[in-house]
Amino acid sequence: MGNMAKGHLVIIGGAEDKKGECKILKHLTDMAGGSNARITIMTTASEDFNEAGAVYRDVFQRLGAGKIKVMNINTRDDANIDSISELATEPTGIFFTGGDQLRITSILGGTRAFKALHEAYGRGVVIAGTSAGASAMSGTMIIDGNGNDPARKCTLKMAPGLGLLEEVLIDQHFHQRGRIGRLLCGVAENPFILGIGIDEDTAVRVYPDAHFEVLGSNSVTIVDGRQIKSSNVSELMPDENLAIANVTIHVLPAGYGFDMHGREVLRMH
Repeated sequence: MGNMAKGHLVIIGGAEDKKGECKILKHLTDMAGGSNARITIMTTASEDFNEAGAVYRDVFQRLGAGKIKVMNINTRDDANIDSISELATEPTGIFFTGGDQLRITSILGGTRAFKALHEAYGRGVVIAGTSAGASAMSGTMIIDGNGNDPARKCTLKMAPGLGLLEEVLIDQHFHQRGRIGRLLCGVAENPFILGIGIDEDTAVRVYPDAHFEVLGSNSVTIVDGRQIKSSNVSELMPDENLAIANVTIHVLPAGYGFDMHGREVLRMH
């Protein structure tokens, strides 16, 4: 496997606590420097960007972040303005809100903002995202697929993501929306890719050496397809149910982690 991760990521399954202890967002704030944190909120995924920005600005202020900026990049022109280069140098943490992950990649892809984001990531800035912002972190992302249904072939739609975490496929709101079937389809299509399904109010903190730890109140489901013996995903009759043999599944709550290179479960505490 190649260089899966180059920096620090916090990938959140959506619907994280924003009113109580806010454990995940507090962890993110602390990673970014606590009272010295400079957090930039990216609202690109959300059509209602003003509300999304205001909600997270209030949360990060309450959690004690030193400086908070909302960056509303809603067009490719926005993503190419000269001042966008500050994204690479100013923040200690960058946070993507939820919404539509295809908005993130179609607006940012190939722009100055995209380049600045990768520069920030490379120099150690914490990059985080929730819901759609989580799906967009990987090199390939799920953009559509049936939840709460049996796994069926050709019901999954994928597209290139931001490429901050390679060789994985991330799904969010995972158990709450019954998405195990579509993640199994994604892994069956390319068993080299590791499937990571993140529940609501749950996150993975990814380290530069490509291991992660689970944070939050629910669980992370890992679908490892390296040992698959067979599947029917490439056969005719695209609407039939998926058959897949010898796939490995792990379900991990807080206190556990995973080595994505070695494909091994870790006890963190």
